[in-house]
Amino acid sequence: MDRILVVDDDRDIVRLVRSYLEKAGFETLTAYDGETALQVLRAEKPQLLILDLMLPDRDGWDVARVVRSDPQIKSTPIIMLTARVEDHDKILGLEIGADDYITKPFNPREVVARVKAVLRRSQMRLDQQAPVQLHLGGLVLDIGRRELTLKGEPITLTPSEFEILRELMQNPGFVITRVELAEKALGYGSSSAGRTLDSHIKNIRRKIDRKKDASSFIQTVHGVGYRLREPRS
Repeated sequence: MDRILVVDDDRDIVRLVRSYLEKAGFETLTAYDGETALQVLRAEKPQLLILDLMLPDRDGWDVARVVRSDPQIKSTPIIMLTARVEDHDKILGLEIGADDYITKPFNPREVVARVKAVLRRSQMRLDQQAPVQLHLGGLVLDIGRRELTLKGEPITLTPSEFEILRELMQNPGFVITRVELAEKALGYGSSSAGRTLDSHIKNIRRKIDRKKDASSFIQTVHGVGYRLREPRS
């Protein structure tokens, strides 16, 4: 049974989310502040973290940074749950390693659906057997080791960024629609998934592009989606 850690200082929200997760067959752990959340993560190693941003002592951004820098728990998927709806807050959350972002007020059934989608992606990663490498223009994506290098230089990707880049590198030169890419890489398709996808793409470009011009690896095909091809030299 997958275990989910729900972290929010609002105990009513924790009870609500916990109730729906348990009805869906998940075991739930809870915490009401950032420091306790980190202690539970390290001791229990749950399969997924639902993390509120506005927490006492250590906020959700700080907790996410610590998680992504700790070798023991850095692969834990993170869904951020917050009342902050500004785009720059969402982008910051994704930049520091969140896999998904849900704003309050929310439908608890959507939370369960997002949890299942993120866990499916996580399980697919575990099911990868043979060490396969994808190559394009100095980019090397090692599927087995879940590592990316650019001309030998290691680049850190979040789990969601890895899945997006893998999908693009498996189809070089071909346009993949936003809906298709969101469904294949993020596990679900909706208008909110499209916005999340765009933020992940922006983060990947920032990490792998060395020239701030039309030489980007990932090209936007306006009104359709994205494609990956070797940038112009």
